[in-house]
Amino acid sequence: MQPLIDNARTFGQRPEEFARLAEGQSPQVLFITCSDSRVVPALITGARPGELFELRTAGNIVPPHASEHPTSEAATIEYAVEVLGVRDIVVCGHSHCGAVGALVRGDDLTAVPAVRDWLAHATPRPAGAAEDPEVAEGVQSHVLTQLLRLRSYPCVERKLTEGRLELHAWYYEVHTGAVRTHRPQTDTFEAL
Repeated sequence: MQPLIDNARTFGQRPEEFARLAEGQSPQVLFITCSDSRVVPALITGARPGELFELRTAGNIVPPHASEHPTSEAATIEYAVEVLGVRDIVVCGHSHCGAVGALVRGDDLTAVPAVRDWLAHATPRPAGAAEDPEVAEGVQSHVLTQLLRLRSYPCVERKLTEGRLELHAWYYEVHTGAVRTHRPQTDTFEAL
């Protein structure tokens, strides 16, 4: 913890670098990814403060849209699309994902009921080989499912129809730093 505290102490000693951020934000991308500490969106993309609007959830899950009982995730997506006017949404899964691995393997999650109930939003269960530590196939199919789920959000569907929004599926390899994107033409994940 001490290195983090030391950095936080010196971080605010450059106010001129951050003054413009007080004027507001205008990110062009909503970046939905896992809460895994090895996945750092700004590091992966090179984004500076104010350039990415982030939504981090266990397993980069986009819950079903529900107008009666909205979720924090739904509010974040709606705000990004309607208020901030993002032009792109990236759903980025990653190798060695504990959440997707648990789903692929069918792990017993009774000891962590909140995790179990959250992961229930990931239906259908991702495909993939249970013995694959990278869970590459499972994560990639899971990311595509989350893109489909995004399309069920009225604000997303409307912006897609109007041609004012694009969706992207990414797969990040934590062990190499490589990023792959889904190419719909070939239905494969290829290097960016």
